[in-house]
Amino acid sequence: MTAPGGPVLPSLLAVFAHPDDESLLAGGVLAQHHAAGARTAVVTATWAPDSRRAPELAAALAVLGAGAPRLLGYNDARNPEAAPGRPRLVDAPLEEAVGRLVTHIRDFRPDVVVTHDALGQLTGHPDHVRTHQITLLAAEAAGLPHAYPDTGKPWQPSALYAATHPESGVGLLRTLLEGVGKTVLAVPDAYVTTSVDVTPWATRKWEAISAHRGEVARERSLPGILARLPEADRNQIISTEHFTRLSPGPTKGAPDRLTV
Repeated sequence: MTAPGGPVLPSLLAVFAHPDDESLLAGGVLAQHHAAGARTAVVTATWAPDSRRAPELAAALAVLGAGAPRLLGYNDARNPEAAPGRPRLVDAPLEEAVGRLVTHIRDFRPDVVVTHDALGQLTGHPDHVRTHQITLLAAEAAGLPHAYPDTGKPWQPSALYAATHPESGVGLLRTLLEGVGKTVLAVPDAYVTTSVDVTPWATRKWEAISAHRGEVARERSLPGILARLPEADRNQIISTEHFTRLSPGPTKGAPDRLTV
């Protein structure tokens, strides 16, 4: 599909660990792609469909135009109320978790998949790291006919991106996160292959972040930190999204698929 007078954008599947990661890390790109008529969806690795955060996730995805929640239903590494009775994502058998994600990739058939970086974003949360690992394996396996044959017809995304933060782009976030006792992990600037100015979608991105009301109310969570900032400072933080192009992808020389 094509937005009137705009470019054709690829279909986009975001795979993140927790409700709110999608809005914080790729909310602008998700809103941008939806506005251009592209198909978008989000897979969330932790929290159960009947948990308190599921309705907030649904509200955020509605703002971004990313469809209904797709929850793998694993427990959070640090919050046992996320999915009582279910294994933590970090403890779940790798083959099982990869297979669950392959099912979603083959069902949605995205051109592009976006996930966490290898550091687990700024704070290195173990669920972020594990989601990165699972997504790399699932994006590869989804295109192989003999891998997980019971999860649908093979589908190979043409590009895989890791949402990330370059050292030069952390800025005010470093002071804010360190101020609540969190470690800040950023990647060398050269690691970033794509930076997207999402200023036109910043208002919608903030609306999606704000839909995660429980996190906005918490003092040490990033949504809560952002909510206490002056609007100008908050917009400065959320108006650029950075990504690193990983494999699999199109053949050498093919154009980048994540559109600025």
